[in-house]
Amino acid sequence: LVTALLAAATGIIDYLGDERIRRLGAARRHAIANIIVVALEAANLWQRSQGYWPPEDMGVSLTLSGLATLILFYSGWMGGSLVYRHGVAVKSPGHDPLD
Repeated sequence: LVTALLAAATGIIDYLGDERIRRLGAARRHAIANIIVVALEAANLWQRSQGYWPPEDMGVSLTLSGLATLILFYSGWMGGSLVYRHGVAVKSPGHDPLD
């Protein structure tokens, strides 16, 4: 959760700092998917902190973990699309970063 918040900070800077990125549907879908995963994992942390045992009682936590994993696959695909298809955070040849 801590590293997700750190990654979100850089994502927010990119998103708010570039109009072109804000117009991309993939950027919104990537952000929304990541927000959902953080919420699921926060709920999962809370669920596991309740000390449920034996393992049969951990069905909710395992379901949350599985769902978060599936959403992360989708979010990663969207992130790859942002970089490889749309060129987000990619320095093009001859680009002056101070422009």
